[in-house]
Amino acid sequence: MTASDRPKPLSPAEIEEALARVPEWTVTDGRVLERTVTLPHLPAAILVVHIAQIQSELDHHADIALGYNTVHFATTSHSEGSRLTSLDFTLAARIDAACAAHGAHPPKS
Repeated sequence: MTASDRPKPLSPAEIEEALARVPEWTVTDGRVLERTVTLPHLPAAILVVHIAQIQSELDHHADIALGYNTVHFATTSHSEGSRLTSLDFTLAARIDAACAAHGAHPPKS
């Protein structure tokens, strides 16, 4: 991907608009998109393997913290000064789809 092909950092208004499409995610410090999920019946590592394939396809990677039945995702575009781009929200939407396929849900409060 050349510099001209990379997504540009999003404005605060664009971040809010994109966040509406991935409502389970939160933005921290205007720079990091985060979500935690719980899996009811299988080890979280199975979901992470699925997410790894998605990240490879997109050539964009989230930081992942793995517990037995929980996974925390955090993504930002390091190549754009650790700011959010459309690629972060594309990854978030793909992660959401994988989470749904694996029966993951937000942790109970």
